Amino acid sequence: MSLIVQKYGGTSVADLDRIRNVARRVINTKERGDDVVVVVSAMAGETDRLLALAKESAPEPDDREVDVVLATGEQVSSALLSIVLTSMGCKAKSYLGYQIKISTDRAYGKARITSVDADRIFSDLREGLIVVVAGFQGEDEEGNITTLGRGGSDTTAVAIAAALKADICEIFTDVDGVYTTDPNICDGVKKISRISYDEMLEMASMGAKVLQIRSVELAKKAGVPIHVRSSFHENEGTIVCEEDTEMEKALVSGVTYDIGQARVEIAKVPDRPGIAARFFEAISAANIVVDMIIQTSSLEEGYANMAFTISKADFPKALKIAHSLAKELEAQDVIAEQEVAKVSMVGVGMRSHSGVASKMFRALAREGINIKMISTSEIKISCIIDAKYTELAVRSLHEAFDLGKGS
Repeated sequence: MSLIVQKYGGTSVADLDRIRNVARRVINTKERGDDVVVVVSAMAGETDRLLALAKESAPEPDDREVDVVLATGEQVSSALLSIVLTSMGCKAKSYLGYQIKISTDRAYGKARITSVDADRIFSDLREGLIVVVAGFQGEDEEGNITTLGRGGSDTTAVAIAAALKADICEIFTDVDGVYTTDPNICDGVKKISRISYDEMLEMASMGAKVLQIRSVELAKKAGVPIHVRSSFHENEGTIVCEEDTEMEKALVSGVTYDIGQARVEIAKVPDRPGIAARFFEAISAANIVVDMIIQTSSLEEGYANMAFTISKADFPKALKIAHSLAKELEAQDVIAEQEVAKVSMVGVGMRSHSGVASKMFRALAREGINIKMISTSEIKISCIIDAKYTELAVRSLHEAFDLGKGS
């Protein structure tokens, strides 16, 4: 008998027919003799609807109250699934995040889970119940409802799996695994059967939308294997797990892209100790996550140019801070771009193979694509380019590295 945590995304619970489909899948797992905990997202489109309502209510609605509104989406889908399971003759009980004590910090809209109390879940499992948990939410130390950001139900599922020491966390979605790149923009893509935590972390941070990055971080830390698979058929998906020697044989595992990026550059900043710290402390205080950072020397001695990327959602706040600090620091100018994209190559094989960067840059140059920023790690290379070239860049890189089905 195994202990399995299953998470179903918004498209999987989009209406009652799909909720019944999920219920049948859950019951099948239970009838195999396994204990099952289910985490659900809000029904497809519901979070956007609720967010739109909040923004119609006020130009800048209070972040705490927005989280209270958004959390109701998962409350509905978890209760409906529990009702359907019970109607099918299987005992089930639904819980909200605060009811099983999913504790978070107070970063409304993108809170981080600090702990999960698994006692209540264990008690229900011993009674033979299927436990259904509302994803995407928790409570801070003062009892306020918080939400975990887009894709937060993935993180809820992995956090619960870690607390329960579950055998596996199955993430059911509308895709049947992790592919070498986005099938919507590139032909001949190949499903990856196994991928390391580190590769998946890089792919998630570089724009792959299959898993929320924080869920992969938690899975790696707790050693929880994740199985990404479709809720619409029984095919095997992609296992996210510890790295093994087979994974290193491939030079590159995949190409990812992110069109939700924006770039800000502060030109001619005084080049002295503490300037970068002063700037990025202000960015951090606004709960803005910075991705790439590049500092270069200015043509004029004693000055530097500092460029960084953030998500488009954080762009207005980041730009306001940049203008304020540029004025304070007597910088020359603030240059902002929203029509940019990040394209990345990811693979643990990069650790033991050379030439990936030159091959990537050559492929982009052949298509006349200019690179604005470059960032690297042991297992990834990322470039910021003009957004209009995103699909062309992805297709050319996928072909250059022979990532298709026939390779």
